[in-house]
Amino acid sequence: MGRAEERRARQRAGRRAAPRRSRPMAAETGGPAAAAPGKPAKSRIRRIFGWKKILGTFFGVCLLGILGFIGLYLYVDVPQGNAAAQQQSNVYKFSDGTILARNGKVNREIVDLSKVPRKVQLTFVAAENKSFYHDSGVDFRGTARGLINTALGRGKQGGSTITQQYVKNYYLNQDQTVTRKLKELVISLKVDREKSKDDILAGYINTSYYGRNAYGIQAAAQAYFGVDAEDLKVEQGAYLAALLQAPSQYDWAVATDTGKKLVTERWNYVLNNMVEEGWLPKAKRDALHFPKIKEPKGAPGLGGQKGYLVELANQQLERQLMAQEGLTASQAENAVVDKGWTITLDIDRKKQSALERTVKAQLTSKLNPKQRKVDGDIQAGAVSVDPKTGRIVALYGGQDYYKHWTSNATRRDYQPASTFKPVILAAALEQNATTQDGQPITANTVYDGTSRRPVLDHGSRVGFAPPNEDDFSYDDITVQQAMNKSVNSVFAQMGVDVGMSKVMSTAGELGMDTKGMQAVPAQTLGSMGASPLEMAGIYATFANHGYKVTPTIIKSAVNKGRSVDLPNPVGGSVISRTAADTVTSVLTGVVDDGTASESVARNPLRGGQQVAGKTGTSDENKSAWFTGYTPTLVTSVGLFGEDPKTRAHVSMKGATGLLPPPGRINGGGYPAKIWAAYTFSVARKAQFDLNTTQGAAVAPVETPTISQTPTQTPSRTPSSAPPTSESPTQTPSQSPSQTPSRTPSQTPSQTPTTSPPTTPITEDPLDPEGNFGQ
Repeated sequence: MGRAEERRARQRAGRRAAPRRSRPMAAETGGPAAAAPGKPAKSRIRRIFGWKKILGTFFGVCLLGILGFIGLYLYVDVPQGNAAAQQQSNVYKFSDGTILARNGKVNREIVDLSKVPRKVQLTFVAAENKSFYHDSGVDFRGTARGLINTALGRGKQGGSTITQQYVKNYYLNQDQTVTRKLKELVISLKVDREKSKDDILAGYINTSYYGRNAYGIQAAAQAYFGVDAEDLKVEQGAYLAALLQAPSQYDWAVATDTGKKLVTERWNYVLNNMVEEGWLPKAKRDALHFPKIKEPKGAPGLGGQKGYLVELANQQLERQLMAQEGLTASQAENAVVDKGWTITLDIDRKKQSALERTVKAQLTSKLNPKQRKVDGDIQAGAVSVDPKTGRIVALYGGQDYYKHWTSNATRRDYQPASTFKPVILAAALEQNATTQDGQPITANTVYDGTSRRPVLDHGSRVGFAPPNEDDFSYDDITVQQAMNKSVNSVFAQMGVDVGMSKVMSTAGELGMDTKGMQAVPAQTLGSMGASPLEMAGIYATFANHGYKVTPTIIKSAVNKGRSVDLPNPVGGSVISRTAADTVTSVLTGVVDDGTASESVARNPLRGGQQVAGKTGTSDENKSAWFTGYTPTLVTSVGLFGEDPKTRAHVSMKGATGLLPPPGRINGGGYPAKIWAAYTFSVARKAQFDLNTTQGAAVAPVETPTISQTPTQTPSRTPSSAPPTSESPTQTPSQSPSQTPSRTPSQTPSQTPTTSPPTTPITEDPLDPEGNFGQ
């Protein structure tokens, strides 16, 4: 053995021996080695989680994934197209199980792609998948994101190619499961290899759902523009391409302001993408205008009220699928319409029939458009809700679904006017608000009822001074009396006392869609938009002692043995019971001593039934409302002035032959009459169970005093009393009124007693013309 070899052998022997010598020494002496007990553990971690093993594991998982995908690719075949087979009749039933409607005739006509103008074809590519002509048919990143989100229950996220959407429409379904997404991925790859891009695009535009019961581009072209697909212009094609994202929401004829804004943005997005891709000259694009959309027609078999009921049921089911399964609006609509659902509604057959008969007897039978043009402008809507369950038991959407596509029961484009006043009172009570001199706001709080009195915020004018109805001015008046007579000046001041942001927050809690609404004093007059459905939900929450009621029309929804879980229409408390019951107590005064007394309190069918409610008549008499309730039934009735040709909001004055002055349709007139005749014929009698010491239901009501002001006309005299009803046929009482007595708790705020100005008032930003709702 050489020296070098001996040296290496000694070194090896030394390394092997060293640990044996050092361990006992360290343990015995407490030397440095004793402080390193973790080294063996670290070595074990390194041996278990070494970078080589981690890298190996990663590549192993990747290999397994690749092998699994190859196996899946070989296993999954392209199935037979089943789009037509998926179209089945939906069956809609009344709450007792009897058939309401069966709707399912498929409106589709397949057209060859050569029949569709080339630039119209490109609008769909620009809208959905700009890389369509050179991709593999799959968006791997979007699909992976969708798989992960679906597995984690986060819903649908990420985009799909046109090929993938075609596969969902034609070969698969809209289910949001990992299995379905994997199949979609494989089938899309195969379809992209087996079919030309033109074949895929043709399949996509011919199988997509465009709303209005229109499947495919030919049916859509007819439904929205009254032309064949081959005659579509590029701006029309861009609209249809934009429409696919949310067919019902983007249908211009029935869209909300938000929906119109969104579809316009989407339309511009499509055309701008075409310019960006070089498919449309910028000069031509700049010359294009948003197309005119044809008025819709009802689907077969849905005449009368059926269409309105089916439409709301579909919308609520679609929203539930979006929330529950993470579908987009387009996917949800495509998953509901004509897909073999059996949907049982909450609609009570007897109440529904009674509501329809009542509207005809009290209103539509009196309309004669041939004799009076304004009679053709009158639209009625109503929603009736059980406040204990939240179920919609009856609904009136218009005279006929075929004649008027827009449901007057759910439309939100008319002002609720003074039916909003109870929300202001509810906010005041819930917030324990005070007047600006520190007095608690209760039913007995005294305000200055002067018409056109400037609203003040701690001594400063806010630029708002609304007139009362017919410009009547009152002396000091309690909140109860102000609610009875719908005194605008009182509630305008109260809104500022409470804080308009708090008022609008309470409105949102109660169920009003306040998104985008400004918290300004003009809102105290109900100058926002609202639907009878919304107002019925708000008042149902009052009737249900402050527990949130979200009206629902669906009792159950079943598809191929699968039931959809439906949310409870009655939720938790959003305002205290005392606040809700006080509002109810105050609103009984409107019926017994106020603007609804003539039509409701004196109805011979009432028979002692306790009733709470509020009238409303909007600016320029474009809408009139009565929303009221008994302990067992809440119903909101709205009348709307709408030009049948332009859909513009118009005045209802003079309808049914009402003569001036003032000749207007007020909330205390036809809406209250419809409400009373319907409610007293179907609601079982019951008494309110109120937890409050305030309001007309538990305390006597005194008649307010009217004062003469410079704003009154010369023909008015101080002895004139205010109308006891909003009905235009009412004659003011000539008997003298009693001034309300003051108690220590009724000391009026010093701010509201300011005298009315003789100079013009600065307009409110929501009502620049100074036309304020009554």
